[in-house]
Amino acid sequence: MAPRRPLIAGNWKMNGLKASAGEIGRLRQGIEAQRLGYSADIMICPPSTLIGLFAEAARGTPLLIGAQDCHVQPSGAFTGDLSAPMLADAGATAVILGHSERRSNHGERDQDVREKAASAHAAGLLAIICVGETAGQRRLGLTLAVIARQLRGSLPDSAMAANTVIAYEPVWAIGTGLTPSAADIAEVHGFIRGELGQLKGHFVAQGIRILYGGSVSAKNAAELLTIADVDGGLVGGASLKADDFLAIVSAGAAKAHEAG
Repeated sequence: MAPRRPLIAGNWKMNGLKASAGEIGRLRQGIEAQRLGYSADIMICPPSTLIGLFAEAARGTPLLIGAQDCHVQPSGAFTGDLSAPMLADAGATAVILGHSERRSNHGERDQDVREKAASAHAAGLLAIICVGETAGQRRLGLTLAVIARQLRGSLPDSAMAANTVIAYEPVWAIGTGLTPSAADIAEVHGFIRGELGQLKGHFVAQGIRILYGGSVSAKNAAELLTIADVDGGLVGGASLKADDFLAIVSAGAAKAHEAG
């Protein structure tokens, strides 16, 4: 089987205005100058208000634009919500689903994530499904049990390597500057790969990319991306500035060269 192509995805969360398109311009220049798009998939997931603007700014480049959430239904009387077909129509090619902030702040259940992922697949979007344990669950030794439950509950039948990415984001590490040890990350990512094998079969599991998310930065990206079964990163605050994000993308491209 061919090596999995690294994916470096930036989650802008609730940040960014139209003026932020300048960062996309600088990112585009850096990607083209360093020829980074040949070795890794590069994605920015801005707020929905910026998807169309950013998609236009990225047109003709390897830079992909994603979204941060979608509704289960393709249309209907759901004031304030956005459907997967709407996101695709605006220029998104992917959508982050089940992020810990959505699970905790909006009460999203595994079933909700699974239904949203199925809707994303139906609209032709790549579903980036997030899983991860809280600090309390980690202290109790429940990390793997929580990951198993979330995977089994959040992964739709339609999930395949071509339309699904898993992101492991230890909740306690997001935005804190803390990261698990390399051994801990390798254990969880290897466990996820094994669970995917049981759910989808060995061949599909070997093709699904597993990202690490949790205080990924320009300083630690090179080390994180060398860990077994880490196929890229889901980057938060470090994706808001082109220079910081480009350094992480470069680490992803280096990983691809080594694998090739």
